[in-house]
Amino acid sequence: MSAAVTCALDAWAIITVARRQTGAETVRDAIDGGGAVVSWINLGEVFYVLARDLGDDRAQKIVDAACLDARAEVPSGRSVLDAARLRTRGGLSFADCFAVTTAQRHAVPLLTGDPEIVALAGELQVIDLRERP
Repeated sequence: MSAAVTCALDAWAIITVARRQTGAETVRDAIDGGGAVVSWINLGEVFYVLARDLGDDRAQKIVDAACLDARAEVPSGRSVLDAARLRTRGGLSFADCFAVTTAQRHAVPLLTGDPEIVALAGELQVIDLRERP
């Protein structure tokens, strides 16, 4: 039996851990709790952001580790349309829309430091990693 989902992660959260930045401890604690979920779309974003700086091999290892630590979700057709619907409002990248809709679908807080997502704090619970250890 898998643990109940307790939080959602976006690319920012995973990259924070990989780079040992502000908020990494908060993300690590959430992951260690066993209930973190992340969309494969956001894992793709992690890969392309880190591959530019660290190369494909290192980026792949980080994505692989994230899949061991958090529940990686393949988006359904419904999830794609929910993200697309959110994207039509503007202000968020398509990948960010997947993070938001994943958190909303599971009714859990989203861990991020992305200012565009943090600005949506009235629409979903957001934990701003820029203000955490």
